Order: sequence, then C-alpha cells, then structure tokens
Amino acid sequence: MELRHLRYFVAVAEELHFGKAAARLHISQPPLSVHIRELESEIGTRLFDRSTRRVSLTPAGEAFRERVTVLLATLQDAVIEAADFGAGKRGRVRVGFVSSASVTILPRAVRRFRDTHPSVEVKLDPLTTREQLEALRTNSLDVGLVRTATVDDDINIEPLLTEPMVAVVPKEHSLARLRSVAPAQLAHERLVLFPREMMPGFVGQVWDMLRDHTVQLNVVQEAIHHETVVGLVSAGVGISILPASVSRVQTPDTVILPIDGAPSSSLMVATRAGEDSVIVTEFLRCLHTSAPASA
Repeated sequence: MELRHLRYFVAVAEELHFGKAAARLHISQPPLSVHIRELESEIGTRLFDRSTRRVSLTPAGEAFRERVTVLLATLQDAVIEAADFGAGKRGRVRVGFVSSASVTILPRAVRRFRDTHPSVEVKLDPLTTREQLEALRTNSLDVGLVRTATVDDDINIEPLLTEPMVAVVPKEHSLARLRSVAPAQLAHERLVLFPREMMPGFVGQVWDMLRDHTVQLNVVQEAIHHETVVGLVSAGVGISILPASVSRVQTPDTVILPIDGAPSSSLMVATRAGEDSVIVTEFLRCLHTSAPASA
C-alpha cells in the first residue's frame, strides 16, 4: 500500500466527487479512479458506492477514513517535528556552569535563547570545571561554562569574559580597612578556596600569585560555589580569593578588595571538538552576545 493511495482516498472521501478530487490533487480523473480501485482490491472491500449521480462512502470506507485521516495528520506532524529538530527549533541543550556564570553571562544567554527557541529544552547543571570537561567527553553535556582550564584536542574552549581576581574578607578583618591588598598580605591568611582537583586552573592561578610569599597555602576550608564561599567568609572561617563577579553575591558582612597585580581569570565556554549541532551553535551565539566587556 502506497502513501499516495491513502492521500487519494482522503481527497475523494472529502469531496465525494472524483472530478473535484482529481482537480484538488492535480491529476486527471481516470488515473485517480484506477488508484482507488487498486486500494480497494488490496484491502479486499469496496470503500465507495458509485453511481452516475453521486459518490458515497461505504461503512468500510467511513471506518477507513477515520483511521487514515488520523494517520496522515500524525505523519505530517512527524515530518514537521523532524524538520524542526534538524533546524534546531526543537530538541534539548545540556549546559553545565560554574557558579560565577550564573551571575554574569548565563541568565542573559538563556533568556535570549528561549526568546528565539521556545520549543528547545535548556537543561542547566551547576558543575565544577573538571566535572564539566568529563561530562563533555562522555556526551552527557553539550556546553560547559568553565573557569580558566587547559584541555586536550577533544575539547574546544574559548574565553567569554575576563575579570581580575579579588580578595573577599570579613568586614571585621584588619584588611577590610584597606583600599587594596598585596599578595604578600594574603599569603599567610586562613583561606577558603575552591577544591584544587575540581577547579585546577583557577586554584593554580591563586597559588602562582602567592608562591613567592609562602611555601604552602593555609587552606582551612574548601567549597565549590561562590555563594557558599562568601557565606563561610562572612562567618569568619577565613578569607577568599575569587573572580571579581563575586561582587554580585556579596553579603553585608564581607568586604571585597582589589589585589595589587592580580592575575585575570577567564570564564570560558567548552564544547566537544567537531560539535555541529544547530542547537548548540545557536546557544553559543547567545552566550557570546550576552558576554559583557567586563564583570
């Protein structure tokens, strides 16, 4: 049974006139009559009662029309849906992000993407840099927003936002009275930092900045998210060194200080090498257009 036979049948069933159905289908009437007879022969029963004056559906034809109409509508929906997936209008994009991305680029990018791709699901996962890179390699993530990182050839990575590192100290700390601090003034402080194994690039930069002033960092507590680190500093657990965008989650009990000669930290976007998904490409475009000149 050919799909065109079903379409021919529906046209005749709706018009109840072979001449009008043939005109609608842009074919001549004799071939249409032949195709309908072939369909009836394959099914094994008449679908139409024909006379010189009128055409009507048989009970079998009525039942067949109900099923075929639904079938063709479902098929059309499937065709449209498949085309939409291919064009990036439907589907899913899985995005991982470090906490600083949630107060800088990510919210604007998601809003832009949802405005132009309302039928695409955006799945957001807060993950560390290392977790994101591993997830990209195992195909459980499509886009990663990571901190400064060194990657292998299987991952593409490019900067979105570069910002200086700053010191975050409790309001009652002696350093809080200063306008800025030197690395030497931070080297022997109790530190609250990201776990080095999860954020190796960023913590490596902190160590490089302080290594000339101490043989070992005094890390008293590790925490993953900006908000958690700031909360710990606010409680007096220690001080921290974070990207400048931390100012967006600053609490009244903390002070943020520029660091003299501090290195810059980059928020970067990572994807699998060779990624050619239309949806991923569109999300990357929204990320780049959402990136501010600075934090």
